[in-house]
Amino acid sequence: MSLWVDKHRPSSLNKLDYHKDQATLLKKLVHGGDFPHLLVYGPSGAGKKTRIMCLLRELYGSGVEKLRIEQHNFTTPSNKKIEISTISSNYHIEVNPSDVGIQDRVVIQELIKTVAQTNNLDSSQRDFKVVVLTEVDKLTKDAQHALRRTMEKYMATCRLILCCVSTSKVIPAIRSRCLGVRVAAPTLEEITNILQTVCKKEGCPIPIELARRVAEKSKRNLRRALLMAEACKVQQTPLKADQEVSEPDWEVYLRETANMIIQQQSPRRLLEVRGRLYELLTHCIPADIIMKGLLQELINNCDGELKTEVVQSAAFFQHRLQLGQKAIYHLEAFVAKFMAIYKRFMEENIADLF
Repeated sequence: MSLWVDKHRPSSLNKLDYHKDQATLLKKLVHGGDFPHLLVYGPSGAGKKTRIMCLLRELYGSGVEKLRIEQHNFTTPSNKKIEISTISSNYHIEVNPSDVGIQDRVVIQELIKTVAQTNNLDSSQRDFKVVVLTEVDKLTKDAQHALRRTMEKYMATCRLILCCVSTSKVIPAIRSRCLGVRVAAPTLEEITNILQTVCKKEGCPIPIELARRVAEKSKRNLRRALLMAEACKVQQTPLKADQEVSEPDWEVYLRETANMIIQQQSPRRLLEVRGRLYELLTHCIPADIIMKGLLQELINNCDGELKTEVVQSAAFFQHRLQLGQKAIYHLEAFVAKFMAIYKRFMEENIADLF
């Protein structure tokens, strides 16, 4: 039994529900002869991965759907052994090099070299293989420079499809060597229509009012909207217009954590918050998502004067978070800084009143 988000994922460019003009252009690109490196970017849940898989199917046919998970072992120059998982078919390989942290340069160089030097079994297909690299914006600068050199070296037998949320963290040398494809988030109307279509296929029609509320709560993230709609179906069938749309537990937990920080600023409270941050990290919530969520909740309790200082502090620790390895240090440092700023602000206000 698979989730709706996987079960109803379009399998070809013709079946995509939105950005149809873009799908037509991608189809022309495939049949145009000279297929370039691609840089696919856009917000989470916009459909980047779906479009990449549809593109691969257009290139190679149904063979790309016969996937296998493989383990690859590499040795760094300092003789440290690292292991990474990949998903691959006979025609492509998908990997997230940022999974190995600061050793991502070794993975990129060795993996692409291995793929590029292996010939296709089916000579009737394209004369190149495709390497799909996800979360390219999280790669270290060393890895990105290595990627740029590798792209040039193995262009004859290998094409790269790079996937990321934002191109701002991708070096200009890589951006200039790729054709940029921006996948914008679907509109609320498009998400509402997709939810109605999927629910109809599943035999549990969704009222348009509920579909709109799910679309709004998903913040234009289609993957999240489908998961929320499926959760509604599990809670109550048939679906009703006034039904409650439940939020993910981690979001509620994060909001409670932010309220704890606002209520009291002390070393004891900071220790309690540290435990809650650890809890989120151990449940695989990314550190940058925690930072962003905390900031949004905290600035709701700040006035205009304080907001600027809090956002500047968040930006500073977000940058440190990207450079460091231990996320908890930088998250806790941000909370401590906020507590100091907020407590000082409240004490000054009380002093002004008297």
